[in-house]
Amino acid sequence: MYTTSIQRVVFQDLGKIDYQQAWDYQTGLHRELVSLKLENRQRAADGLPPLVQRHYLLFCEHPPVYTLGKSGSEANLLLDEQSLESQQFQFFRINRGGDITYHGPGQIVGYPIFDLDCFFTDVHRYVRFLEEAVIRTLAEYGIAADREQGYTGVWLPATALLPRRKICAIGVHLSRWVTLHGFAFNVNTDLSHFENIIPCGITDTDKTVTSMKRELNQNIEMNEVKLKLKAHFSELFGFEFSE
Repeated sequence: MYTTSIQRVVFQDLGKIDYQQAWDYQTGLHRELVSLKLENRQRAADGLPPLVQRHYLLFCEHPPVYTLGKSGSEANLLLDEQSLESQQFQFFRINRGGDITYHGPGQIVGYPIFDLDCFFTDVHRYVRFLEEAVIRTLAEYGIAADREQGYTGVWLPATALLPRRKICAIGVHLSRWVTLHGFAFNVNTDLSHFENIIPCGITDTDKTVTSMKRELNQNIEMNEVKLKLKAHFSELFGFEFSE
């Protein structure tokens, strides 16, 4: 069912939204895309033209929450249940890949709900494109970012004074080539909240986390970053946004 036609993607900025609510919403969209895919297979068998597949790109911010991927270890959460409650953190075990990470205000969380049958069926390439969209966005702010061999996400190079720094975490899940979950891009994020976990389960002492705010020593306009990020997604995947 691979097609070379230009795909159209619905963009939605959900604003500040509870993690469970966003998870339920993206799961519903995922079911919608899978159902449409299966309907198109039946239409092809019946000799009927296909219906246009839909895709979504969701941006949002969450209240402070820790999420643990299906391959992660709960030992990487350094708070007990009572501490989570007293400090008003939520905690979810979810079905994406990867280990534990933090979501919170000042962070752009992106959920692409794409049917990769309409783009390319290559998980590795998909993750590289997520990373590349963030790398290109950072470059527009004069921040040189790259990848770390053996890990997903976007990193900043070590300097004489600073170690390798992760600025964007990525964790995805695919079912029938339809994507779920996505990335967490630290823009104005409160980095102290990462101290309650072993981020992504990485125990290397020469690695830490960072944000655009920390690197540039100023608050960053979130909407401006979102616009740049959207444009790079469109360029990389070769889609157009629906009006």
